[in-house]
Amino acid sequence: MDRRMPEPKLVSLRVDPQKNMPLHKQLCVRIKRAIATGSLPPGTQLPSSRSLASQLSVSRTTVELAYSILASEGFVIRRGAAGTRIGSCPVGETPRRPARSPRPLLPGLASEAARAPRLFQMGLPALDAFPRKLWSRLAASHARSLSFSKMVYQGASGYAPLRQAIANRLTISRGISSSETQVFITAGFLGALTLIARTLLAPGDKMWVEDPGFPPARHALELAGVDLIPVPVDRDGIHVSAGIALAPAARLALVTPAAQFPLGIALSADRWSQLVSWATAAKAWIVNDDYDGDFNHSDRSLSVLKPHDRADRVLHVGSFSNLLFPGLRLGYLVAPISLTDEFERASALLPTQQSLLDQMVVSDFITQGHLGRHLARMRRLYSERKLALVEALKDVLGDSIHVAETGGTHLVLHLPADTDDVALANRARALGLAINALSPMGIRIRTGPGLLLGFTNVPADTAQEATQRLKRALFTSGVRRPPQAHATVSNRIAAPISSPYPA
Repeated sequence: MDRRMPEPKLVSLRVDPQKNMPLHKQLCVRIKRAIATGSLPPGTQLPSSRSLASQLSVSRTTVELAYSILASEGFVIRRGAAGTRIGSCPVGETPRRPARSPRPLLPGLASEAARAPRLFQMGLPALDAFPRKLWSRLAASHARSLSFSKMVYQGASGYAPLRQAIANRLTISRGISSSETQVFITAGFLGALTLIARTLLAPGDKMWVEDPGFPPARHALELAGVDLIPVPVDRDGIHVSAGIALAPAARLALVTPAAQFPLGIALSADRWSQLVSWATAAKAWIVNDDYDGDFNHSDRSLSVLKPHDRADRVLHVGSFSNLLFPGLRLGYLVAPISLTDEFERASALLPTQQSLLDQMVVSDFITQGHLGRHLARMRRLYSERKLALVEALKDVLGDSIHVAETGGTHLVLHLPADTDDVALANRARALGLAINALSPMGIRIRTGPGLLLGFTNVPADTAQEATQRLKRALFTSGVRRPPQAHATVSNRIAAPISSPYPA
């Protein structure tokens, strides 16, 4: 007597030959949907491929292919003559692909859809003051004269005239003496960082990063499998002795010496000397992120770092996002001579560059003197906008919120200790203000609650109105209403930073 259970009927999984999707993929989708809704609970016996093919009027090969894909993803278990059963995953869960909470980046980065600049958005220059007509004229000139030689594959390191222009500019503005062969064009700052990690580091290698620091940089390094060592930052910059205590044999250190993000402080000359001494002794490398180096408004002057690198252990990284506009996604890396061959090989294998046309336009923009004149205008404009916003914050918010001026292109608002700055930033963003919370910028460091406000796209004559909008966002979200006294404005870090690290 045959005691085998009859195979279930699954005609409800029918597929449509007229749809613009292969039949086996349609079948996979329908079985996954039935699993998610509970129609096919764990352990359910599925029909044989021959039987299901007959039920659905498709070929047996179609069903076999669908079953194989589902088995590889863990949705079903195939046991030969014992048949195929639904796997033991919970209803609604995707096997082998556990849901992970998204790791949000900062407003304005490539993870967001393109949109007009918003109030207080960081990472943007004053787009309303950008010479778009001049830029369009340069771009049109190159587009009209595009030769066959520009239409074939280009050098892996980037457009040679642009590399030379960058080398010349850094010699004048930063005191960094380098040649064209040391300059590599990249897809922005993160492109340069990825190129460095893939060239110099192996998965599991240790690397110092500033704490607090720039979250997208950390995420990019994690994707490369780097073991990040958060090193605390104080009023003198990265705490080198703490880094040595935590990971003396780290391979790399990422620092923002001109205007540390998010605190905006400049690295002291003493800390820079300690950092170079450590790198020399440990045979490590220093990645000098020139973030906001052209707009450092801090009192401390540390404009030249590279010349003190006697052992040639520094890689200089820059971007045109803050200088021109971030839509370019154009950056560069200046490597020590000893590493140029390695980066040349890596650049040939990694898609780190942007459009040749954009590179040619930027090259002209630099060599024809437009960049120098543009930066001079921007420095004056940013000083005006920063002053106007600070005065508006004093007038509107009072002294319950401390405004700390930074050395870069944003301000830090330190909030009362019991404030949930993440919830507050989310509320402000829902109201159209591109504000970031300070506390998530730390890994182990405790910065205290605060808000980061970019001022580059807040014209002076709109500062009062912008601050009133900020006030409405703040005080409809639970932050206590301030008294009418003026806020204190400081050029230093106002809130104490407690650290769990060794002194």
